[in-house]
Amino acid sequence: MSLVKVVYDITSKLPMEERFGFISQLNRCSVSIPSNIAEGSGRSSEKEFVRFLEIAISSSYELETQLILINEIFGLEVKNVLEDLTNLQIKIGAFKRRINNDRIENKS
Repeated sequence: MSLVKVVYDITSKLPMEERFGFISQLNRCSVSIPSNIAEGSGRSSEKEFVRFLEIAISSSYELETQLILINEIFGLEVKNVLEDLTNLQIKIGAFKRRINNDRIENKS
């Protein structure tokens, strides 16, 4: 959720004519990451939870692409955010693998 706050701070620095473009897109995909993790955790099966983790990872890659674009187009510095995002992607991926491994072990 701290990533969402950082993204909102970044989007506040974009030109207002981007409010229906980059601003909206960046904010939505950043909010999607913790929202999908939360929604998945409330599901009734680990398989469903993993699916929501996959959606969260997909949103993180979308966010990564958008951040790279605003760096290239508007010159906003996003290196630290991209590093944090990469770490988050690694953590979500590891969590997803752990759940999948636990599911496989429990079937045995």
